[in-house]
Amino acid sequence: MARCIEPDPPMVRRLLRPLSRRVRNQIVHVIRPSKDFGVDYDQPQGDPGLFGPHSATWKFHADFPGMMSGGLCALMLQTLHPRALAGVWDHSAFREESLERLRRTTLFVGATSFAPRGDAERLIDQINRIHAHVHGHTADGQPYSALDPDLLTWVHCTQVYGFLQGYLTYRKADVPGSEQDRYLDEYRRVAEMLGARDVPASRAQLQDYFDSVRPELRYDERTRETLAVLESMPLPVMAAGLSRRVFLGAGAVLLPRWGRQLLGRGRRQQMLDRAAAGSLKAAAPMIRASMSEGVARRSARRVHAPPECLAFAD
Repeated sequence: MARCIEPDPPMVRRLLRPLSRRVRNQIVHVIRPSKDFGVDYDQPQGDPGLFGPHSATWKFHADFPGMMSGGLCALMLQTLHPRALAGVWDHSAFREESLERLRRTTLFVGATSFAPRGDAERLIDQINRIHAHVHGHTADGQPYSALDPDLLTWVHCTQVYGFLQGYLTYRKADVPGSEQDRYLDEYRRVAEMLGARDVPASRAQLQDYFDSVRPELRYDERTRETLAVLESMPLPVMAAGLSRRVFLGAGAVLLPRWGRQLLGRGRRQQMLDRAAAGSLKAAAPMIRASMSEGVARRSARRVHAPPECLAFAD
């Protein structure tokens, strides 16, 4: 019987290197903001930033597929809060520049997670100054302010919920509960630096928080239009429509049941979402390989930590 010859792993990596480089270039082209915010992930040497290599935050936030899908899940949830959505509706060009706004959000999360402390604190100060000018009234007359601690807590909670579920769904499902709680307790530091209060520090507290805020949520015309912007957002990549559908569907799979119900994602849509999630799972190893020299790996080198600090052990 003929012996089956296994492919040589180094040879496979060499053959896949051009494809991996192409994937990386396309991803960077999508997520890089048009403005240079001056964040240096390589210097100063030894600076651990706000969290450092021993944190759960570095592990959860180092996984690009989980973070992108989780971020989109968070955006979908955020459209359900009338006062939070009003600030975006009235004071940003999200409907005209949706991709640029998502890029800036991606940079902010990356910087507060991995950048040296000075850069992280500088960007947080910038956001606080921007928030000071964001205030007004909703369509039905409710006052809102981007400095409102309750709204800051809402935005933070939707994000950490999405990031956590993204990692568990697309990277590693069996992360110990204690590590999940450690992550929530760690990353709330950023929300508190922005002015949030009573920020959940565990999965149980996060669930209680969502239970308490759900009576304020609703799906309305602004929600519908904002979601339509996401679903038609132009991406500067090949097969942009397919890429967009995969990530949006993969993000929608992460929604809690009450979120899917409020957003009206019926049986057929949920079936398409699950297909998108399967596609992202299949593509995730290539995406991770292509982003192996991203900001997380550079930050690990900055503090002389091994790459293993960026993932939970199998």
